[in-house]
Formats: sequence, C-alpha cells, structure tokens
Amino acid sequence: MYIHKLKKIPGKLLFSLFSLVSMMAISSVAGAQEAAEIPAVSSEVAYVFNTFLFLVCGFLVMFMAAGFCMLEAGQVRSKNTAVICLKNIGLFSIAGVMYYLVGYNLMYDGVEGGYLGSFSMFARSSEADLETGYASGSDWYFQMVFVATAASIVSGALAERILIWPFFLFVAILTSIIYPIAGSWQWGGGWLNVAGFSDFAGSTLVHSVGGWAALAGAILLGSRTGKYNSDGTANTIAGSSLPLTTLGVFILWLGWFGFNGGSQLALGSGADATAIADIFVNTNLAAAGGVVAVMIVSKLTSSHTNVAASLNGAIAGLVAITAEPLTPSMGEAIIIGGIGGVICMYGMKLLDMLKIDDVVGAIPAHLFAGIWGTLIVPFTNSDASYGVQLLGVVSYAAFTLIVSFVVWFAIKTVIGIRASSEDEEYGLDMSELGTVSHPDFTSTAKK
Repeated sequence: MYIHKLKKIPGKLLFSLFSLVSMMAISSVAGAQEAAEIPAVSSEVAYVFNTFLFLVCGFLVMFMAAGFCMLEAGQVRSKNTAVICLKNIGLFSIAGVMYYLVGYNLMYDGVEGGYLGSFSMFARSSEADLETGYASGSDWYFQMVFVATAASIVSGALAERILIWPFFLFVAILTSIIYPIAGSWQWGGGWLNVAGFSDFAGSTLVHSVGGWAALAGAILLGSRTGKYNSDGTANTIAGSSLPLTTLGVFILWLGWFGFNGGSQLALGSGADATAIADIFVNTNLAAAGGVVAVMIVSKLTSSHTNVAASLNGAIAGLVAITAEPLTPSMGEAIIIGGIGGVICMYGMKLLDMLKIDDVVGAIPAHLFAGIWGTLIVPFTNSDASYGVQLLGVVSYAAFTLIVSFVVWFAIKTVIGIRASSEDEEYGLDMSELGTVSHPDFTSTAKK
C-alpha cells in the first residue's frame, strides 16, 4: 500500500526529498566530527569554570563539618553534645584563621621538591590572572576546608573526656603547622610528589594525617571511665541518637562529592567534566560498597547486623576511594570501598583489644581505610607504584604520629588535656560550658 502511494508522488518531489535526506546525513556526519573535535574554551571561560568548581565543591566540603558534628553528637551521650557542637564550629573557625596566617603558604609557597613552604601569611590576589586558571581566593577556600576536615577527625575520636581549650590549642598547631607540612610533600610539589607518590584527594594527606593525630591523642588521653573492664573486655557506651548519627553520615556522603570531584581541579574542558562525573559515580559506589560489605560480613559473623559498623562502612568506603576516585571502573570502586568498610569494622575491634577508646570509630574509618586506599592506587592507576605508595604511607605515619605525640604530650604536661573523673561523670556540657543541649533529659545537678 505504501509503495503504491509512493508511485503517485511526482519525480521532482522525490528528487527533492532525496536531496534533503542526503544533506541531513552529510550534516550529521560533519556534526559528529565536529563534536569529536570540540575546540578548547578560551582561557577566560576556563578560569570562570575552574573558579566555580573550587567554590561550589568547597562549600560542599564545608557542609561536611555539619556532618561530622551531627555524627559525633549522635555518638556521644546527651550530657556531652553541647561540647561537641562548640568543638566542631570552633575547630572549623580556628582552621580558617590559622590556614590564612601560616598554613597555606607553608603548604604551597616555594616548596619546589623540598619539605615545606614559607612561614608567611596568605596574600589574596583580586586580579583575574588567567595564567593560573582560577581565582586565588577560590583555591585558598577549597584548600582550607580540607584542613578543617583533618581536624574534625581528631574531634570525634577524643570525645567525652577531652578538655575544650587544650583541644583547640592542638587544632591550631595541626592546621597551621602539621597538616600544611604534610600536604606540602605531595600537593605542594614537595619531595613525595617528585618521587611519584599519588593521592588524588587525600586518603593519606587528609584522612590518615587526621587519623594519626587522633591516635596519638587517644593513647595519651586514655579511655573513658567504664569503657574497659579489668579482664580486657570492652563495654558498649551507647550514644544519644542513632538517627542523628545516620544524618551525619548522609551529610558526609553528600559533601564527599565536593571533596573528590573538586580535586579534579579543573572544569574547563569536556574531558574534565567527564572525569568529574566518573569521580562522582565511583565515590558513590565506594560508599555503597562499604555499607553493603559490612552489613553482609557482620550478619554472617554474628547474630545481628552491626548498624554502627555499617554507618562507618560508608565513611571508610569513601575514604578508601579518595586516593584514586578517577581511574577505577565502577565494579572496582565497589570492591575498594567494600574492603575499606570491612577493614574499618575489624579495625574497631582491634582498637578495643588494644584498649584505645575511639568514640566514633574515626581512627579505623579514616586512618586504616586511608592506608588501604592509598596502597591500592597502583591497582587501577598504572602511573603509580606500590613501592612509592608504601613510602608515602610510612613517611606520613612517622611524621604525623611523632609530631602529634610530642605536641599532645607537651600540652598534657603544661596545662592538662583530660577532664576530671567527676566532670566526666557529670558531663562536659555543664563543666565546660555551663549549659546542656537536652535540658529535658539531662540533669544539671552534680551527684
């Protein structure tokens, strides 16, 4: 029927239709060739997009501070939640000031294959220097929220018995001296960068550094009263709100897209945009792999699914993929995150065996999973080597653990770092702040 109707169409019209279809086909081929050869954008457009990437991903990472606060507040008892709130907003503020005064230039100014930059203040340029590819203020902001993240790791591990002002003093030293020197070795173009060490977004530079600093503090601070029995067994000290902890984990998960995606450090080309999309996907799948792996393993090895370990599994999966979120396939990202989650779960058990009290599981989630993520980078990135990755892990461990231990010990000796047993029992909200976060459920009277 359609052929019969086609015969009735005039020959000139058929010729015109054929010509039109031919032109469309030729145009499609040409368009495909042009799409495959997209010209690079101008330097000014790249400058705008790169700056936009730093700022948007920076405030996503800043939002992680709220995630840490909610996670910690849910993990501690209600008598200590107000202190957690002050510690988290305090450490974020101190990190910003110290990174401006000393930290940024110590990390980036004149490192040139060495071990540290200069002890000087950051000087922001308000000129649009197209050669750098981004606004200087946007770079400072993006780097600053990373150093605040490292400090947040320390906060959770030492909760419920650390005094506020000694903690703030350590944060000031960590964010102005310890972290910037460590960061200069790789991201500042220092000796580990020259050696070929690879840490895309900070499994070691941020998370392991924060984890080593927390471990040193936890050893010197000691465990909470009642955490461990004389026979070496550990008691579970339940937090105030599991839903609040879960909210904190979801916020951290969301913020991590800025953490890893922004570390591409460029959005001025189609290749960069595609890379960021791949990073987002791998980041998400690694977190999911961490949760699923822990849920399965905990159910198979005990009668219940461990919800606390499952929540930490998400964080451990995110930490593990952070060292290299671009090159793994989607399946490899799930595996890397899943193994990171299981490492974290058994790391929590290991700390209890050693009687090292980590309230939120920060050391297993950030330190142990960070080591795993850093060492496995060469599995998916052929430009990295296992030997150099191990060198980086050991170097950061030695530097951060030793320096942090010395700083914590000095603070402990001079002004003390631990609340009295009476104040610990009473609650640090009242002893440190003179207030409580849950007045309807918290007693304000000393026993």
